[in-house]
Amino acid sequence: MPSISVVIPTEVEGSRAVFGAHQQISRVIVERAAKSDPDAAPILGNEWFRTAKLVLTERKVPISLRMDREVVEWFKAHGKRYQSRMNAVLKAYVYAHLETG
Repeated sequence: MPSISVVIPTEVEGSRAVFGAHQQISRVIVERAAKSDPDAAPILGNEWFRTAKLVLTERKVPISLRMDREVVEWFKAHGKRYQSRMNAVLKAYVYAHLETG
């Protein structure tokens, strides 16, 4: 059975992990651990990759938009890609109103 090389942090300095030697872990152990983790994504086999279809997202439409300063500042304060998050909020609003009429 092939093994997987995993780097284990040996200590933490402030907010950074200091990495030590590699540890060999068998694929069986990794798969067993992933299956026992309720938050882990399912393990995808060769069949899934063979039949998977690539779905490309629709291109965004560039626009010029004036927004209230506090709205933009709030989204910017919550990290990178604030415009994508603003788009997601607007999209959720549209879908909510499509369902209700």
